[in-house]
Amino acid sequence: MSDVFVEVRKLTKQFAGLTVVDHISFDIYQGEILGLLGPNGAGKTTTIHMLLDLITPTSGEIRIGGRNFQQHREEILRETNFASSHIAMPFSLTVEENLQIFARLYEVPDRDKRIDQVITELDMASLRSKLARTLSSGQMTRLSLAKAFLTQPRLLLLDEPTASLDPDIADKTRTLVHEYQRRFGCTVLYTSHNMKEMEQMSDRIIFLQRGKIVASGTAEDIKTQFGHRDLEDVFLAVARNQ
Repeated sequence: MSDVFVEVRKLTKQFAGLTVVDHISFDIYQGEILGLLGPNGAGKTTTIHMLLDLITPTSGEIRIGGRNFQQHREEILRETNFASSHIAMPFSLTVEENLQIFARLYEVPDRDKRIDQVITELDMASLRSKLARTLSSGQMTRLSLAKAFLTQPRLLLLDEPTASLDPDIADKTRTLVHEYQRRFGCTVLYTSHNMKEMEQMSDRIIFLQRGKIVASGTAEDIKTQFGHRDLEDVFLAVARNQ
């Protein structure tokens, strides 16, 4: 097995006395795609936001690339990027202007060339000059993905990255994530409510319920543990008890 790249130990987050993430511990290996699965309210997005330092943990430790997150925050975040179907980009800027800003913030080398590459990879040429406020939800998701791929991060956090996408673009996105992982050894944390997608994308899966990890392993391991033939059946069984 490859070296551990992300180490999470007893990570906890409480809001007004409510424990949303409850002492979870897990590793992500270098170059691995780890699926983060669970019903709404299980703590997935909160976990991702703590890995992005958007939310401060109540307790616990995060280490990335062998470095303590709080002590090496700026260095780690420079090597990290994030995409979600639930975030918006600056509405008054065009697609290209948005990408130019992020390329400058991350000091992307040969930024014009890199922007051209990402726009081509995600079939966004026709969107290049469109204002972000005019984009459909699927087009906005593609812009978020373009921003994430742009910086060639060592750690890529993807929160439902194919939601709202047309099937052909969703399939291309999954292919791009796998290609990027193979070419650059990128480490990925991936969430989705599409169970077939989770099986297709994830080397391993951790399953959250009420802020706790209730299962971990390959998709086959988890199905065996819960006694179901399909991951969808496991998800529905856990969701009923959420």
